This record gives sequence, C-alpha cells and structure tokens, in this order.
Amino acid sequence: MAKPNYSFEKRQRELAKKKKKEEKLKDKTERKSGGEGEPESGADESTGEAAAPEAGQPTP
Repeated sequence: MAKPNYSFEKRQRELAKKKKKEEKLKDKTERKSGGEGEPESGADESTGEAAAPEAGQPTP
C-alpha cells in the first residue's frame, strides 16, 4: 500500500488559500477603485447613450 504524501496535500491547500486570498484582494481593490464589475459596465452603456444625443443635436 502506498504511503500518503502529506507534504503534497499541504502544499496544494496552501496554494489554494493563496489563490483565494489574491482573488479577494483583487476584487476588493476593483470595488474600491471603480465599484463592482457589473455596475461599471452599466455606467459605460449610459455614457455611450449620453454621448450619442450630444453628437446628434448641437447645444445652443
């Protein structure tokens, strides 16, 4: 019977924790700098809609 490799399992758990922590930090910085991803894309759409009428109609 094969002996379990606890070092490998521990290393995999550590890598998973590190990856999850980095993703959380990345999400946190994104939210802090520009809000969440979905509302940010909604803001781009509203900006695009606002730019089109301005280009079509000259302002007095």
